[in-house]
Amino acid sequence: MSTIERVGVIGGGVMGSGIAEVCARAGLDVVLCELDEGAAQKALARIERSFGRGVKAGKLTEEDVSAATGRLHLVTSLDAMRDRQLTIEAVTEDEPLKVEIFRRLDFVVADADAILASNTSSIPIMKLAMATKRPESVVGMHFFNPVPVLPLVELISSLLSSDWTIERSQEFAESALHKTVIRSGDRAGFIVNALLIPYLLSAIRMSESGFATPEDIDRGMVLGCAHPLGPLALSDLIGLDTVQAVAESLYDEFKEQLYAPPPLLLRMVDAGLLGRKSGRGFFTYPG
Repeated sequence: MSTIERVGVIGGGVMGSGIAEVCARAGLDVVLCELDEGAAQKALARIERSFGRGVKAGKLTEEDVSAATGRLHLVTSLDAMRDRQLTIEAVTEDEPLKVEIFRRLDFVVADADAILASNTSSIPIMKLAMATKRPESVVGMHFFNPVPVLPLVELISSLLSSDWTIERSQEFAESALHKTVIRSGDRAGFIVNALLIPYLLSAIRMSESGFATPEDIDRGMVLGCAHPLGPLALSDLIGLDTVQAVAESLYDEFKEQLYAPPPLLLRMVDAGLLGRKSGRGFFTYPG
């Protein structure tokens, strides 16, 4: 099994920049693709801030940062993915957009053995795989935020993912990135979000009904159940737009009411109150 040394990441938001960072820190050659130069610079700034936190915490040295930065290349064209052995799509949770990216990657990536992976939180991998002529090479690799801190990766195989692709992907996540891998079947939400999203939506409905304040809901789960973060603060961290997108994907697949996004969530997303990334969600955050 050949060692993966050249990785491409598509999308430099919170998740994509985190994935690119951990790959660069692992000694890999990383190409990070964004829409334009402005978005690429924002992604770089996000990674640099994370590096700074690592240095301040004593987990990285300035030499580590310099070496990792030298392995990270920002581009604005998917053509730069041509020589990648592994590409990880990490754009917004929008199915048509992801499908189009996989269609283009299938055309661009030259290595027939390359793995085409998605960091999707909920979209069935088969829908992305069928946009390519190599569905056996397509998998889900779902990282968790913040990527440099949380140790988990969900590895999702579709009905057509080859055993070789899955084994190689797991070996990469475990050996190169030192992540813990759990394997999931290919259904909306996979393992973690299929369990998490109904919990978050229940907390949103409780707040929406006026039964309890956001502060008391979160205090109850942090102090009463020893959760590190309350459900509404966690929703803000994930991004309320992402919570909505995952909920809609789950509801589309299962048609169960517990997955339906509450009206309050829909209105907050419409208003741009997305949580930490917008500065305000259920709580307010400093700029």
